[in-house]
Amino acid sequence: MPAPTPTARDRFLALLRTATDDGSLVKLTLGKPRGADPTLHNLFVRPVVLKSGPHLCFVWRHATRDVTKNLAPAAALAQLEPLIGGDFLDAHLFTAAQTAQLQCQPDGTSRLVVKAAAPTAAPAVEAAGHDRPKQYLIAAESPWLRALGITNDRGQPRAEMAAKFRQIQKFAELLRDLLEQAGSHEREGEAARRLRIVDMGCGKGYLTFAIAALLGERADVLGIESRPELVTFCNGVARTHSLANLRFAAGAIADAPLAGIDVLIALHACDTATDDALARGIQAGARLLLVAPCCQKELRPQLTAPPVLAEPLRHGIFQERQAEFVTDALRAQLLEWAGYRTKVFEFVTTEHTAKNLMIAAIKSGPAGQPDDAHAQRLRELARFYGIRRQRLAEHLAFPLT
Repeated sequence: MPAPTPTARDRFLALLRTATDDGSLVKLTLGKPRGADPTLHNLFVRPVVLKSGPHLCFVWRHATRDVTKNLAPAAALAQLEPLIGGDFLDAHLFTAAQTAQLQCQPDGTSRLVVKAAAPTAAPAVEAAGHDRPKQYLIAAESPWLRALGITNDRGQPRAEMAAKFRQIQKFAELLRDLLEQAGSHEREGEAARRLRIVDMGCGKGYLTFAIAALLGERADVLGIESRPELVTFCNGVARTHSLANLRFAAGAIADAPLAGIDVLIALHACDTATDDALARGIQAGARLLLVAPCCQKELRPQLTAPPVLAEPLRHGIFQERQAEFVTDALRAQLLEWAGYRTKVFEFVTTEHTAKNLMIAAIKSGPAGQPDDAHAQRLRELARFYGIRRQRLAEHLAFPLT
């Protein structure tokens, strides 16, 4: 009696066993989960070397967390076999010589597509320090990182995008901590609901995607960008990689829909665009405002150097830095007067960008009064530097003189 013809799933599992045995495995990704856990998105598997020898590292990607587990090859294959075509309907195998994609249907049918891999160097197996690989809040294997050009097909940061990859990870850590500091995500009188986050002037959306990936089902994320071609591109990437909580829209800060938002982000909005974004966030009652100011030009023509500083400020570079300092110091104090607790800090090192200052403002109470002590100190600062008008102050109807 002839042996039954191997199914597509059987052939895929044979390829996986061979790649694991001969060391050609680069990566395995499992998608389209259909298990009982609705927060599970993907499973990524890659080879690592521990002190006890070769293992496979499993990274279970959930909506709000990653779970990592290292297994010896035999145990790993035993765990993977029921998952492939069972808990996960899609499987994508990357080896040094080929890629294989298995697509399964709920009725048990399956389809296998095998393609030769592009010529490349033999895969490097990651050595895990302290018996485990480096973990990130935003998994390096995230397919959207590859679609945005941050990582290569092995889930490794491209050399020219390494600084951007570090920036994404730093931003994810920062946002997580700031959201915790901002307290409850519920508005007074409302039941618990998803966070509403708007990223103004998001560009290609590197950090916007990171927000959506970090928070998952906890948030709805909207990226606002004035260039329609970038909006189209980013929406396509979000759809392709099943980021249902993320969308992009074409528009400007002045007309973006902000009703009921919890978090407003504006990174490197030029000159007074930062003030416009802050003002709209304050008007919307956002709990958290996060801006990285850029090109602070508005105040420079107004600045009158105190006599003791007149000589040093003959130099243009000092004038520029003074304008940056005074502009952002005023912004921080205006935010505090408007009822926000502020932090001003360096976001990333200057090797990535010279414009690395960030202002974070967390809603802490009602706005101040025009003649309270805080308002008086604000006016003293403006008077010291000869400032008569400033965009955020105008938005807040705060008289500087």
